[in-house]
Amino acid sequence: MTYDGGIATISGCVSASHRFGPFFLDARIAVGGTAEVYLARPVTPAADLPERLVVKRLLPHFASDAEGRTMFEREARLHASVNHENVVTVFHAGKDDRGEPYLAMEYIDGVDGYRLLRRLRQEGEFLPIGVAVHIAREVLRALESVHAALDPTSGGSLGIVHRDVSPSNIYLSKGGSVKLGDFGIARSTTRATLRSEAGHVLKGKFAYLAPEQVAGETSDHRADLFSLATVLAEMLLNRPLFPGGGQLAILLAIRDCKIDALTEIKPRLPPGLFEVMQRALARNPAQRYDDATSFAAALAPFEADKRLAAREIAARVRWVKAASSSDTLTAQQGSAAMRAVKVETPAAPPVISAPPALPAQASAVAPRAAVEPEALDDADLEDDDVPSEVKTSEYELLPSHVLKADGTTHGPWTFARLMEALATGQIERGDRVDFVGRGFQTAEDIEEFARFFPAPGATTSQLQGPGTPDLSDHIGPKTMLETLMFVLAQSETGVLFVERAEADGPAGPASRGGKKELYFVQGRLHHVASSNASELLGEYLVRRGKLEREELDLALAVLPRYSGRMGDTLISMGLVGPVDIFRAIRDQGRDRVADLFLWRGGTLAFYRGHTAPHVEFSLDLELPALMLAGLETAKPGDTLLTEHRADLDRVLGPSSPRDDLFSFEGVTWPPVIVKLLELVRKPVTLREVLQNAAKGGVLSTGDVLRAAEVLLAAGLVAWK
Repeated sequence: MTYDGGIATISGCVSASHRFGPFFLDARIAVGGTAEVYLARPVTPAADLPERLVVKRLLPHFASDAEGRTMFEREARLHASVNHENVVTVFHAGKDDRGEPYLAMEYIDGVDGYRLLRRLRQEGEFLPIGVAVHIAREVLRALESVHAALDPTSGGSLGIVHRDVSPSNIYLSKGGSVKLGDFGIARSTTRATLRSEAGHVLKGKFAYLAPEQVAGETSDHRADLFSLATVLAEMLLNRPLFPGGGQLAILLAIRDCKIDALTEIKPRLPPGLFEVMQRALARNPAQRYDDATSFAAALAPFEADKRLAAREIAARVRWVKAASSSDTLTAQQGSAAMRAVKVETPAAPPVISAPPALPAQASAVAPRAAVEPEALDDADLEDDDVPSEVKTSEYELLPSHVLKADGTTHGPWTFARLMEALATGQIERGDRVDFVGRGFQTAEDIEEFARFFPAPGATTSQLQGPGTPDLSDHIGPKTMLETLMFVLAQSETGVLFVERAEADGPAGPASRGGKKELYFVQGRLHHVASSNASELLGEYLVRRGKLEREELDLALAVLPRYSGRMGDTLISMGLVGPVDIFRAIRDQGRDRVADLFLWRGGTLAFYRGHTAPHVEFSLDLELPALMLAGLETAKPGDTLLTEHRADLDRVLGPSSPRDDLFSFEGVTWPPVIVKLLELVRKPVTLREVLQNAAKGGVLSTGDVLRAAEVLLAAGLVAWK
């Protein structure tokens, strides 16, 4: 017998039956980092329980852990609150006589969507479009029920968001039914439930996350709709919608909603289906379908006859199971089982995957006590599957030397030191580098260094830039705010060079260093380069507590294996997750800009129309949020009140229309600024604004005053 709501063969599993609460646990079919899953049967036959079911329980060392029990009980509470034919049924959510929590769930004899899609890819076959749409609409029916679930006590909406709608959580039975399972990382928007989620880390499979989840923004039920649309697109394409050469590339494709693969197959889709998918996959949640019901209605014209679709699904399930029964890859089946029941996998030691090969000329790279990593089949491993065996290598790299254009020499430098110098602008165009003993070459002509020289003639050592600047000034909080507002209002593409004066006073760890380049594309921040070594990604992660110093040292030691890319190195070693790296790079860009608001001396120069460099990770950050972050850095908390105490009785209101007023069409303002605009729709004193804002209990005095400074700089409000 198989359990394929989880795809696990019972043969070979521990099968000694034993009593657990009201059940006999006949065979453990999956185990993970926090819980284990058993095929079970009731001790006493009951009308409301089937003869066979699945029991999920915490592992012994988590059963006594308060946080582990809280998360498990939350999963049980949310899952049990949903009762729908397209949702895996929870029969029982209780505790045994020792108080150990458990979930008694429906046993499904079938396969999950991940396994079906994998088999289709292997055979080069496609699901009929109508059948793929049928599966999607069945899942949408499940999501209708999930999103509409009510609190059994209060009768109010639970506001459940599943947050892990992915192929491995869509179960297809031998009878042709489709069910959604796994509420392990679901959340509720009710206040009581949110309190229990403090510090929760996003664990959904990153290839199916919505853009707002990737970016760390507020998400709601529309994120589930985006995820389901991603799954449907994969069924139509027979490959993932968001491809990439690495995990960060996939996350970037999601953030930017790059659905080129779907556009390519538009001609073979039924007329109108592409447009439905395009709306469901919109970057802005407000542009998607409002709910699962409306999305399902839009897909209805493309669905196959339900009975025919169910027969096709049943046939495909038998096809996959038959192929698997003759397959000898038992270990892969066990791994898939844990995916399908979504039991967390245990934490594993760092894994270093195969690196990009260094060029043949780099004979100076000598492996020392090297053990080559095993090849991993990406089709068989998802983001939460981590091989348990550690494979690592140590490399001894010949030192490099640098001959600067001014005739000075530097070195010998390690590879990590060389990468730091390149990233911080210590090595510039025209400098010559003897890279690992290859002989001196101009830095920009060395293939491995090309990405560090994005814009010819535009480096921070040349603040005069490519011609006369369109805007120049001395650096300070006010000028930084005004400069960013200028770029935003004019939707500028260009580069801002900033250099700090040497006499700018003592600098703390977050504000050392004197040169930065800010690149903008159509009024959004594209990239920030800094000469400050403390702002490099590894150091940034250490300061934020995401990485230990010893772990960074280990990553630096193997950096050559990943062409000097710290993000790829940390992900491949398993030291930092891809979503955490993604968000850290974005937050690092924000903090590099916010740091400029602390600079009190120096110069800035903006050059309009300067082509933005090609970078592997474009930040694509909204400037209003950066302005608020900069003001918060320079004037934290409520300290801004001291500056505005004399303004408390001045009247603030909408500014009068002017011909030269900045245009902000299409700008997305942060919620605090939107709220302030509502408060000053009519002229009112600043004191009254602060009092009205305080009534909601959400905005602090500092929040309001920083928002006011942004709006005053924009010319959208004015003192009367």
